[in-house]
Amino acid sequence: MAIWATTPNLEMLAASSENTAVSTLGIEYLEIGDNFVRGRMPVDHRTHQPFGILHGGASVLLAETLGSMAANCCIREPGKVAVGLDINANHIRSVASGWVYGTARPVHIGSSTQVWEIIIEDENEKTVCVSRLTMAVVARR
Repeated sequence: MAIWATTPNLEMLAASSENTAVSTLGIEYLEIGDNFVRGRMPVDHRTHQPFGILHGGASVLLAETLGSMAANCCIREPGKVAVGLDINANHIRSVASGWVYGTARPVHIGSSTQVWEIIIEDENEKTVCVSRLTMAVVARR
């Protein structure tokens, strides 16, 4: 059973991310399932830290992007929006080039908070980062 209140589509997610940090870092939305959103981010000069590997902050940006977009598609009450309240990340292994792939899945979808787990993997499906995102559901300003 799908979790979506508003069924997301790849075109909608991409359009809402134009001219943002998401597009600047080259993040792409790849797949939407009944209970997940999947995307990818290049590991290149835009996402490297000074030592030539993926910047942890870029991983967090990918995680929050996927979780936030998914969270907002689960809101059933009109006039509400999900905004980031807390995020943490455990960086498991480094990546120097190629792509990383993130998948956001819900842990809890409530009327005032949501919790999402985002797993980021390299091209060989090895875990790079595990992130947990808490979203507050608030009145849209």
